[in-house]
Amino acid sequence: MNIDILMIEDDTELAGLLTNFLLKYNISVQNYEDPYLGISALDIGKFDLLILDLSLPGMDGLDICKEVREKSNIPIIISSARSDVDDKIVGLMLGADDYLPKPYEPKELYARIISVLRRYQIKDDKQEKDDVLKLDKDAMMITFEENPLELTKAEYEILSYLIEKKNCAISRIELLNNSLSLDDEKESRSLDVIVSRLRQKLGESSKSPKYIHSIRGMGYRLQM
Repeated sequence: MNIDILMIEDDTELAGLLTNFLLKYNISVQNYEDPYLGISALDIGKFDLLILDLSLPGMDGLDICKEVREKSNIPIIISSARSDVDDKIVGLMLGADDYLPKPYEPKELYARIISVLRRYQIKDDKQEKDDVLKLDKDAMMITFEENPLELTKAEYEILSYLIEKKNCAISRIELLNNSLSLDDEKESRSLDVIVSRLRQKLGESSKSPKYIHSIRGMGYRLQM
């Protein structure tokens, strides 16, 4: 099996070492030192996984992670010498699948790549069966366990956005900005009411949520 990797790493010596090592395992790496060129390559080419450094010229890796995750479901492994635990937490919350602190052995990176891709393969194989919440944007309908949900316009807007960004932490402001019915920060309390109603319709409570989880000080995450 051939695996195509996109790497955004400005350490050319490390990039070359990893590229040569992974090639032994039929993993081809296309590296970009410039983060903007790396993002453009993702739009043009087809890659199985992204290896992302955080300390890059001109653009912080966490901002890249956020931008990539907003438009792609590509698996992301952050490879960084930054040791701040907050960077790791934020990176994972923004949608990265793994965080590998430098320095590390190339064999460990290979193992992480295989592990992440295996998880994605299992998820892809079971996605149709396991996704209890499904969004049909053309029909403006959301089904839960194959049954259509009766939703207000605001409820549909909030839940559909959470589905599109599933498994990612979404801030309250982002949710409000992506709802035509709740386009003002003053509607923040209304957002809590809507989330509460959505939880009821999904048969869960705020004390023991299965799907919609509160992220303290930030917002919500739909776990699927």
